[in-house]
Amino acid sequence: MNETPGIAVTGASGRMGQMLIREITESDKMHLAAAVERPGHEWIGQDVGTAMGGTELGVTVTDDAAQAFGQVQAVIDFTAPQATLAFAAEAAKAGIVHVIGTTGMSDDEIAQLAPAAKDGAVIVRAGNMSLGVNLLTQLTKQVAAALDVDYDIEIIESHHNQKVDAPSGTALMLGEAAAEGRGVALADVSDRGRDGITGVRKPGDIGFTAIRGGDIVGEHDVMFAAAGERIILRHVASDRALFARGALKAALWGQGKAPGEYDMLDVLGLKG
Repeated sequence: MNETPGIAVTGASGRMGQMLIREITESDKMHLAAAVERPGHEWIGQDVGTAMGGTELGVTVTDDAAQAFGQVQAVIDFTAPQATLAFAAEAAKAGIVHVIGTTGMSDDEIAQLAPAAKDGAVIVRAGNMSLGVNLLTQLTKQVAAALDVDYDIEIIESHHNQKVDAPSGTALMLGEAAAEGRGVALADVSDRGRDGITGVRKPGDIGFTAIRGGDIVGEHDVMFAAAGERIILRHVASDRALFARGALKAALWGQGKAPGEYDMLDVLGLKG
């Protein structure tokens, strides 16, 4: 009997789902116990290993999240907002760790996670699971706190041409950090669209630019621009596996934690 934590992966057929499955099967600290896909998906009923084009892993893809979550200690979820909310409810019933890497969630959808955290789920949610990005988040907050509105803040993010949401979850996370550093609400200062005669830039706004093209894994710049100088904080991801490894770290960290909502800064001990 395998005594390491059992992990379920939702959206098993997706790019991140398959990456997570590969990382889990190569780990000696956890094991793959369930793979979940949406009802009607062609992988349902197949061994997830052979569905991925490899050898059997002994895990059959299912569309029954409740049943899958009942036999694992954590679920890692990089899917879509509405699916994530449904998974959160099931994770709460099972009393397991729910690691959420889903992006594109609205403030209202994020708020809807609170009941699941209260009812039994250990929710670890972050717009980006990498160590480097979370360090960048902390640096962004500190620099924003040190510089006044004479320094315009712009967040520029680049991703592959298959990404469906913009700005990216990471860009919004960086925007939240900058706003927190300045003691304002991001919703009050966010500038996400410039087209045509927009007028001059409003002092204190935090601007966002999204670039989509090719196979870019993820690049994020936070620019502080003032008269005569620019300060640019940058993170470049060249391997998608780093997001998977961060999510697995979160799944292990959450074991034994009290139900509630956490993020990667908690996981990495960077809260302060």
